[in-house]
Amino acid sequence: MRQEMVRREEAELRRSHQKPRSPEGWGLLLVLWYLAFYKPIITESHLRRKNIEFIFIRFSAWQYAGCDKLWAGLVTTLCDSIRHHFGALPLSVYHVMGTRPRFASGFSQKEWVLKTGTCLKLWGLLFVLGAGLTILLVALLVPGIKDHHALKVVGSAVTSLSGSGLALGAFSILKNLLISEKQKIERLTNSEKFTSQLGFMSKVRNEVEVLVDFLSFMEIFERRRLRVVLEITSLDICYPEKVAGVLNAMNTLLSEANTPFIFILAVDPSVIVPCLEQTSCMKGLADNGYLYLNRTVTLPFSIPEMGARSRLRFLEAAIQTREDLMYRIITSNVERRRAKCQAVPAVPSRQEADAEAVRCIHEAFRCLHDSADPLARYLPTSGAHVRRIVNTIPITLRLLLHRAGTPGTPSPRAAAAWVVLADQWPCRLSWVLQCLEDAWQSRPTADFGARSLWSIFQENVGELSSLRQPLHNVLSLDGDPELFQTFLASDFPFTARDARAFLGVTVNLDHSIRHKMGLLRGLDRLQKATAAPVSRGVQCPH
Repeated sequence: MRQEMVRREEAELRRSHQKPRSPEGWGLLLVLWYLAFYKPIITESHLRRKNIEFIFIRFSAWQYAGCDKLWAGLVTTLCDSIRHHFGALPLSVYHVMGTRPRFASGFSQKEWVLKTGTCLKLWGLLFVLGAGLTILLVALLVPGIKDHHALKVVGSAVTSLSGSGLALGAFSILKNLLISEKQKIERLTNSEKFTSQLGFMSKVRNEVEVLVDFLSFMEIFERRRLRVVLEITSLDICYPEKVAGVLNAMNTLLSEANTPFIFILAVDPSVIVPCLEQTSCMKGLADNGYLYLNRTVTLPFSIPEMGARSRLRFLEAAIQTREDLMYRIITSNVERRRAKCQAVPAVPSRQEADAEAVRCIHEAFRCLHDSADPLARYLPTSGAHVRRIVNTIPITLRLLLHRAGTPGTPSPRAAAAWVVLADQWPCRLSWVLQCLEDAWQSRPTADFGARSLWSIFQENVGELSSLRQPLHNVLSLDGDPELFQTFLASDFPFTARDARAFLGVTVNLDHSIRHKMGLLRGLDRLQKATAAPVSRGVQCPH
């Protein structure tokens, strides 16, 4: 994401020749000037900007696991991080004098419009203050008028009234400067009447809306898009009610159409799903945590199992943490310097790799758009599932191109079909992959490459039927079984060789489903193995 930020920044600078601004140094004075006297306008040129800045915020749920409302910790972390990123003063001034950005009328390219009302009020207050001070000084210093108490009273009153307006604004800014949004929310949550406050959620939402409007203001000032990326970790070691609370807070923050938030949820689904199913948030979803996650997550990314090289790299990193083996780091640095001095084979440039990836992505999307292509009729009717497929195809193709050195790289159309298959029938596909994995492990020398996945499914469908009770929630995720048969039997007859090529890049399939199936399958076989000798040994009681 950081590399993408740099690339877009350079491309936007070449296109518009406008450098982005920052609220630091002289930029701080400039942003305060705009906050006080100008209204931001969202123009067409601003909407065309492609440069973006990601503001990364890490939220470890375990650090807030002891508080009554874990989601309140998420909101306070968000508010505090944005305050630290932009500075307390701009945000405090925005609370008092800031204006929410509005869209331009027509094709106007003016991004800032003067606040005539604010300017008139300020000049009026300054004029009245100056007049009051003049009257007061005249009443106090001019010899012939010193005895006139009426002028002193009038001058004092006018000065006090006009000065109090300015002092009130300065006091409001100072109050927001000293009391942050985090402290406001913590004060609300610490209240004894916290659970019974009718307007509590409204107050929290108002604070978040102010932050969203402030980010929109800073987008126009900095001349780039801003996105807040919240990395949520350690959620799978918290209590079930708190897990549901954080996910509800995420959905609340993402409920607006143009919200600037991106959530990266790093969790183990096999732990999160049972937590969700134990809470009351599952009412109306047939107590199925998988359905809840599918409606919440728009880009699933299940990390595949480690390959041989990854295991060795992980082992090397673990070894290097040992103090008695630190000399290995020095040795590896020396070897790395020697390798730089040697000639290395030419590799494709990043631009060439990106161009090839874009070509493959366009080809895959063309197949989805082509009504004559059989793949188009397998697209889901749910908008959330369509977004998941559209988000996943580019990642899958880029991972495939990254491993393009391996023989038999699938085509973009096949990759798009595989993504649709994993999204529409996750349970049946996981079952086929688990059966295939068990076959590979039990007979490593056998060649299963040419066998179709549909034939493997047919052979083991009886065993899947016997496990339908413990796999009920997972089976409910699958689409039409008849379409699954048509998909694998005729339209896209994937083989075991294809499955092996795709398995390492399948990010939209929850691998915990396959692991659960492997455990259930092993237990079922163990029960049958222990029951078989008993049944043969049963004789007549006489």
